[in-house]
Amino acid sequence: MEENNKSYFAGIWDGVKSLLTGLRVTLNEYFTPKVTEQYPENRKTTLHVAQRSRGRLMMKRDENDVVKCVACLMCEKACPNGTIRIISEMVTTEEGKKKRQLIDYEYDLGDCMFCELCTNACNFDAIEFTNDFENSVFDRDKLVLHLDKEHYKSSLPNILDGGAESEIGKFNTKTK
Repeated sequence: MEENNKSYFAGIWDGVKSLLTGLRVTLNEYFTPKVTEQYPENRKTTLHVAQRSRGRLMMKRDENDVVKCVACLMCEKACPNGTIRIISEMVTTEEGKKKRQLIDYEYDLGDCMFCELCTNACNFDAIEFTNDFENSVFDRDKLVLHLDKEHYKSSLPNILDGGAESEIGKFNTKTK
């Protein structure tokens, strides 16, 4: 066992020194100006959300307003906690080939981990995450979305483009 050769007063001095160091850090933080994002007020004017942030899943559509999903089930298999459930059926085309047809694309936003494994697994670029983050509801059943049947509209103006312009080193704190 190692013996402590410090005197009684040296131990007290070390304790006071560490206490003063902590107080100095606290006082420095106390007097630095604080920046607060005024969220509810600035969400339509100066709110900036990174375009790469993941808010909710949406289905992409082609120029004829038809969903791009071919019901290959890759996103459902890639989802680690089963938030995506796809219902499909086999149909025969005019050429006599069998093909899957999407009936329902169910996405549970309340259980989603936003890991983006589903979008990475999709070979047809049919789904993507948007940066629209306002998804709060009072009833969890409203978080179960049928993406093939809904036409997604964002809740905030130009949020899909990142919202307001952001400057490096400045916070968006204006209220209007």
